[in-house]
Amino acid sequence: MSDERLPRDPLKREALVQAAKPERPIRPFIHLRVHSAYSLLEGALQLGKIVGHALKDEAPAIAVTDTNNLFGALEFAQKAVKDGVQPIVGCQLDLAFSGEPADGQRDRRRSGPDLRPVVLIAASQAGYANLVRLVSRVYLDTPSGEALHISTDMLEALAEGIICLTGGPRGPIGKALRDGHTELAESRLLALKSLFGDRLYVELERMGDYDRAIEKATLELAYRHELPLVATNEAFFQAREDYEAHDALIAIAEGAVVAADDRRRLSPNNHLKSQAEMAALFADLPEAIDNTVEIALRCSYYPVNRKPILPRFAGAGVADPEAAERAEAEELKRQAREGLVKRLAAHGPTVGHTQEDYDKRLEYELGIIEKMKFPGYFLIVSDFIKWAKAQDIPVGPGRGSGAGSLVAYALTITDIDPLRFSLLFERFLNPDRVSMPDFDIDFCQDRREEVIHYVQGKYGRDQVGQIITFGTLQARAVLRDVGRVLQMPYGQVDRLTKMVPQNPANPVKLADAIANEPRFAEEAEKEPVVQTLLAMAQKLEGLYRHASTHAAGIVIGDRPLSELVPMYRDPRSDMPVTQFNMKYVEQAGLVKFDFLGLKTLTVLDIAVKLIRRRGVDIDLAHIPLDDEKTYSMLSRGEVVGVFQVESAGMRKALIGMKPDRIEDLIALVALYRPGPMENIPTYNARKHGEEETASIHPKIDHLVKETQGVIVYQEQVMQIAQELAGYSLGEADLLRRAMGKKIRAEMDKQRERFVSGAVERGVSKPQADFIFDLLAKFADYGFNKSHAAAYAVVSYQTAYLKAHYPVEFLAASMTLDMANTDKLADFRQDAMRLGIEVVAPSVQTSFRDFEVAENRIFYSLAAIKGVGDAAVHHIVERRGDKPFKSLADFCERIDPKIVGKRVFESLTMAGALDCFGHDRAAMMAGVDRMMGLAALAHENAVLGQADIFGASLGAQSQALALPAAEPWLPADRLHREFQVVGFYLSAHPLDEYKTVMEKLRVQNWAEFSAAVKRGATAGRLAGTVTSKQERKTRTGNKMGVVNFSDMTGQYEAVMFSETLVQYRDMLEPGKSVVITVSAEDRPEGINMRIQTVQSLDDMAGQVQKSLRIFLRDASPVGTLASQLGVKGEGQVSFVIIKGEAQGEVEVALPDRYRIGPREASALRAVPGVVEVELV
Repeated sequence: MSDERLPRDPLKREALVQAAKPERPIRPFIHLRVHSAYSLLEGALQLGKIVGHALKDEAPAIAVTDTNNLFGALEFAQKAVKDGVQPIVGCQLDLAFSGEPADGQRDRRRSGPDLRPVVLIAASQAGYANLVRLVSRVYLDTPSGEALHISTDMLEALAEGIICLTGGPRGPIGKALRDGHTELAESRLLALKSLFGDRLYVELERMGDYDRAIEKATLELAYRHELPLVATNEAFFQAREDYEAHDALIAIAEGAVVAADDRRRLSPNNHLKSQAEMAALFADLPEAIDNTVEIALRCSYYPVNRKPILPRFAGAGVADPEAAERAEAEELKRQAREGLVKRLAAHGPTVGHTQEDYDKRLEYELGIIEKMKFPGYFLIVSDFIKWAKAQDIPVGPGRGSGAGSLVAYALTITDIDPLRFSLLFERFLNPDRVSMPDFDIDFCQDRREEVIHYVQGKYGRDQVGQIITFGTLQARAVLRDVGRVLQMPYGQVDRLTKMVPQNPANPVKLADAIANEPRFAEEAEKEPVVQTLLAMAQKLEGLYRHASTHAAGIVIGDRPLSELVPMYRDPRSDMPVTQFNMKYVEQAGLVKFDFLGLKTLTVLDIAVKLIRRRGVDIDLAHIPLDDEKTYSMLSRGEVVGVFQVESAGMRKALIGMKPDRIEDLIALVALYRPGPMENIPTYNARKHGEEETASIHPKIDHLVKETQGVIVYQEQVMQIAQELAGYSLGEADLLRRAMGKKIRAEMDKQRERFVSGAVERGVSKPQADFIFDLLAKFADYGFNKSHAAAYAVVSYQTAYLKAHYPVEFLAASMTLDMANTDKLADFRQDAMRLGIEVVAPSVQTSFRDFEVAENRIFYSLAAIKGVGDAAVHHIVERRGDKPFKSLADFCERIDPKIVGKRVFESLTMAGALDCFGHDRAAMMAGVDRMMGLAALAHENAVLGQADIFGASLGAQSQALALPAAEPWLPADRLHREFQVVGFYLSAHPLDEYKTVMEKLRVQNWAEFSAAVKRGATAGRLAGTVTSKQERKTRTGNKMGVVNFSDMTGQYEAVMFSETLVQYRDMLEPGKSVVITVSAEDRPEGINMRIQTVQSLDDMAGQVQKSLRIFLRDASPVGTLASQLGVKGEGQVSFVIIKGEAQGEVEVALPDRYRIGPREASALRAVPGVVEVELV
């Protein structure tokens, strides 16, 4: 074999040469057709297992040929090379032969081209580039609705450097022979030969009778046309015993069940066979085995890492790369210097720094950026951020370590002055550790796409793409999927699934769940199918289930991306997507830009626009950072809607801290995490003079003065190493990283360096060792100060708006959270606390967003469940500046195809149609009539007709007659309102019990929660049940989780077995009760456990002794007597109002009845009743 066909790695060249020698006892075989887990829901082999098989079997090379993709190409190459195995990169693609008749012309049951798989393998660098282009075209060029495939027309231009295997018995040649179309098989083979020449191999498989049936005809064709044979064994799983689990995977992919007959099935032979097995299987055709080594020898290329590739921002027309780099560096310097002048003109140098300090820092950063060849990156980011700001698209002040760069501040990439907050450039870009800078940019979530479209337009749509991500079969999901295809009862699978702890942030492995939960073993012992389920699920766990796109990552290339990496099309996106995930797309040379959507920026933007309506123009970049009103509000913990500090634990920390400067907020953002939060009490005590600040060492105490002597930030670790031990800041960043990783050898090396440097500067060795250990502890959980500062500024901006413009701020917050009824309830409660009226929704006054006027917030129509944006836009458009005159007028002016029956019902239940003066029950009963009128009016409007009497419908609008319906009782009306609004808005079911609750001396939620924070551990509350869920604990016992509402908020309490059985029936949604609870204040909120439950109606009957019914005359008495059916302890009397001169006549009834607010509400609805009074 000629030398140029050997791999470039000398070790692999030697291994393959040795493998090809005839004296080797087992004829060597290289697997050329292997499906990894990247053949989604088809391959069950992780890349590491594929390489591991080659090592164990002493195979010098192995291929991965996934179906329709190169998802794992670079990852596989890296893993194989690392372990000394030659990677062979290929792909299985369905091929259509151009010029052939459609399949339907041969078989009327099908239509479209006859697509059959071939295997394409990259033999050279050109071959890999062509394979990348082909796979990209499969996704980018295949019309929607068509099966993914390539054509022989595509191959004519892109076959160079590619080896083709004919696909075996299921390929285009094998299928034609199987169908008896020998001539078709031959024409296809010759078409492939004309494309690939001596790079075409006729593929043979021996899986079973299906393959053997056409082997003779295949051999005859190959020999006739002098084409080499190659033996393959298409592998999808590792060992024969994995077949059943893999069969379940195929069933999952097809949405079928394992027992179904009409589905795809493979064979137990589709596993990774050993070289010995394959040599024995093809002992009669040794050349087919030998050619696997021949092909491996011909494969001289595999994908490798590249240096970062970016489009030229400046100097694009300059041919000399070095001259182009210099042009970009000069452009960056020009923009940065000019930008800094503007920044300092607007804000001035920060206290303690001079113009010279800024200039010196800027030039230092520019020098490092130029040396590391990143000027283009800064210019690209600056360009799209400047464009966004010019379009009034809100951009965050910064995120991550990028806020530590003065160049970024000068270019308006960030709005954080790094000198003002003592932020370090080396934490972002370290000259001692070459890695790409990484700006994460927050944009207004509603307009983020506009910025991406700008970037596409500037650099070319084919040069900008998103990044792929892969969803995996995790423990819970794989149990559900396998249980379904095994046709196990849903309840049984659900019970087993819930034994796996749910932790999305750190998913529990199924093996760990089984080891820690004895009920799994008990269930498996009782039922063999459970044992099967657990065994299969563990084999499939971790495999890739689907591909999607990274939430924020965008890559920009200097040429079409398909010339750099294989591309994919996500049907949910109009942008191309890289086939390599975030880790490997960067290693392939593409630079990631994170375009993040931050809801808070949209809230701020909407609030500022609402404030502008009152004639006040706010520039958030210039608000004072020392506003007393803002810090006073934060210190009281009044932070509903305030970014980063809304949680119960954060509120508690704020109240303890009583922040009075931005540095306090920065510290709190950094400290409020597991581990560091244990330092919050120390920070607070020292801040308020309750505890003396301990000295670490006089040389470095000034570095931790801002944080009350507590090491909070990674930057402090770096600065201490610099000042105490003589590290450069670049070296100090490496120290910080080493401490975080806790690698013993590296730590020992750094300790020696640190201690010797400190001793040279006058620190004793014991002190130096102590400080090193202290730094190592804090480096483990120290926070990036740049990120904390940027997010603290956003937090302060939201707090400032809330403190000074609460109406606009809360309205904006409600608009952005309109789909979250829990948040809406919190905002509405906060508005009530602040004396702001939240006006119930109305088709006359409401809009899509929450709107404001004076001290009122008008509820959004779109926030009503079941309404939707399209219906709201239509209602608002039809209303225009002419309010609806009546319910009939409303019906006539809307299109019932847009505002359907469900929308009418939701609007009625929410009270949005109350403005027309009709009873809600009557409108609900008359929905069909309303829809009928709307349909008739719309139809006639379309036809341009009047009604049959020649008059317009508008003239008869008042004729809409609603059916008679018994009015809803207040409690029923509010329950229906709750169903569509998500909380009680117009009133509360407990309003009628106000007197009762005062007599019972129960606490409301606001009072009780405040008492618990002060140390109370029990109490008694009244509430209306809004929801109840029952579930099982880990021990198998039942527990209930009940949500309640009162006039001050919503809360949750739990109850366990005996209490649940005793009180279950009393806790149905809509019922009002009094509960006694035990309570505990935890960081995540107040935890409550129900002890007893009593009906509020029953308790009302105990404290309210009499009921007086006021009447104009005696006519309603008969009806009222029937309403008073339930006997009890209450005295009832009728009071007949005779007139001012005659006074009143009161008649007490002889019997006693059950009385309370519910009964009073029912009596008020009786015609003729003036009022009902409980005493």
